[in-house]
Amino acid sequence: MGKDTLFEYINNFGFGKKTGVDLNGEGTGILFSLSQVGPVELATTAFGQGVSVTAIQQVAAVSAAINGGTLYTPYIVKRIIEPETGEIIQENTPQKVRTVISEKTSETVRMALESVVSLGSGRNAYIEEYRVGGKTGTAQKVNNGKYMVGNYITSFIGFLPANDPKVLVYVAIDNPKGISAYGGTVAAPIAKNILLDSIDALDIEKETGGVDKEYQWYEKKYYTVPNVIGMNVKDANKELSNFNVEYSGTGLTVKSMSPEAGNRLAEGSTIRLLLGN
Repeated sequence: MGKDTLFEYINNFGFGKKTGVDLNGEGTGILFSLSQVGPVELATTAFGQGVSVTAIQQVAAVSAAINGGTLYTPYIVKRIIEPETGEIIQENTPQKVRTVISEKTSETVRMALESVVSLGSGRNAYIEEYRVGGKTGTAQKVNNGKYMVGNYITSFIGFLPANDPKVLVYVAIDNPKGISAYGGTVAAPIAKNILLDSIDALDIEKETGGVDKEYQWYEKKYYTVPNVIGMNVKDANKELSNFNVEYSGTGLTVKSMSPEAGNRLAEGSTIRLLLGN
């Protein structure tokens, strides 16, 4: 890209300046000035060393990257209401700053970040039957101008649904102890729990058509429950080989099942079959 193009995008995404969020004491982060950028600074900036950004800058920039390409001014307070009358005293609405990338590029970014969660380092944020995108981060901390050994800020920024984002979560952990210090192992599981709560709070529906997760040998696998109603017991057992099967009733034919067919359940989950003739 070269330094001019790279830093043009860095500036357009809002890094190096205040976002204008409605909080006191906002920082600007630290960037190289263009005159300072040589081959080393260009390389390190490209992968995130030698620069610093604030959390709200990160959230605003990633939101722009996945929302169709538009950078907005973030805000914390949606509205202020007079408690006695209910009159709205002040209300914030989305304020466009600029268009940074095209909708097509934004779509490509969403697909790439969904792959990070399904196939890559963000797999600990994967949620069955939901499309989650995200990116892990593992940043070496600096002290007195030198990178510290074994001291990191691990992070994960994730969003869902990946094809039509409704919520974005950024989690950063300063110098985690007693665990492998990577964003995917430390921050991604925390972000997943927040996203799960967001699904309930925003009533986000399940979706299909995303990037299927490639399971590792140590991960719990999930399977779709097949419909075995009307089958004889022997055939039903074959279809439900990934699950633990319990029976009630008498007879050789499956009359009903719980949970219902179509649910995604962990390997070894219990399926209850009611038998009859």
